Amino acid sequence: MGARDARAALNQIRLPEPPDPALVRKSMRPKAARIVKAFEAESAPARKASAARPRTTSAPAPTPTAAVAPAKKIDVAALEQRVTGLLDQLTKVDSQIALAEAAQGLAARARLNDLNGQKATILRTLAALEKARRSAGA
Repeated sequence: MGARDARAALNQIRLPEPPDPALVRKSMRPKAARIVKAFEAESAPARKASAARPRTTSAPAPTPTAAVAPAKKIDVAALEQRVTGLLDQLTKVDSQIALAEAAQGLAARARLNDLNGQKATILRTLAALEKARRSAGA
């Protein structure tokens, strides 16, 4: 999927009104999730009333299924090749971390922090690729 296709898919599934940033932050915390649910339950009748208003544009509302359809065309072989490359990179970073842990000094600590950041990025990318593989049904 190219960048333009991804942007078009995101624009099709974008919410008409963006959520309140404070509610988004609160919903990320487990303790505050029930507060957000309570707020949504209170504001649900108001949302239904605003949804009942007729649209002023003549174009039909975009269907969310149209945005999902292009995501199914994932090249599984390319995905596996990318995962293999990332796993090799992760192995190299792990070996460099082992060497950096043995070293002393401020520079070694900075290098260790940098390597841990690289490792976290690789793991996040692997998680995203796994999510893409699962969505493709492979």
